[in-house]
Amino acid sequence: MIMKTRILVSAALSLLTVLNANSKNGRTVTIETQKSTLEWVGTKVTGTHNGTIQMQAGTVSLKGDRVVGGTFTLDMTSIVNLDLEAEEWNQKLVGHLKSDDFFSVETHPTATFKITKAKLRRFAKANEANYEIKGVLTIKGISNAVTFPARIVWNDQGYEAIGKIELDRTRWDIRYGSGKFFDNLGDKMIHDLFTLKFSIKTVG
Repeated sequence: MIMKTRILVSAALSLLTVLNANSKNGRTVTIETQKSTLEWVGTKVTGTHNGTIQMQAGTVSLKGDRVVGGTFTLDMTSIVNLDLEAEEWNQKLVGHLKSDDFFSVETHPTATFKITKAKLRRFAKANEANYEIKGVLTIKGISNAVTFPARIVWNDQGYEAIGKIELDRTRWDIRYGSGKFFDNLGDKMIHDLFTLKFSIKTVG
């Protein structure tokens, strides 16, 4: 009887140790890919184009109610354009974006982002960014550090992160039409900076 009691107590203590460790380590929630959106906006001398890229997968690491990390995968084969109504020109642009002039989708079908630090802005006002996110963005197999603000809120559906990132495409060796590398482009010059606007939602 004494031996059984000791075994039960030992098992209970082991369980508590595991639960306490899990509590300290936090938890991980999954990205709701079908409800998350990622919009790209690119500009050139003669105008602007915009479209979307589909989230393929992702998780967010939490400690208490704070975001402390995360990993995300983007499906680069899902690039679409939203502003060109003529099917021929639409598909021509999308094909060009998927080519080696831009994102080399056949060779690099996914891009990834990993959060390395999520700093809480404690005195952010309502509707302002309340986090500063630092991480590593990998496109075409090239990894670069990026930093951007985001507003992360929680409701009974889960977490949602809203914001935008300004990126210099040449850091990922996307040089086509760039005034940094080519002269006399005239109205064919494409601006190096492009924007990714995001609304990322989690399951729970």
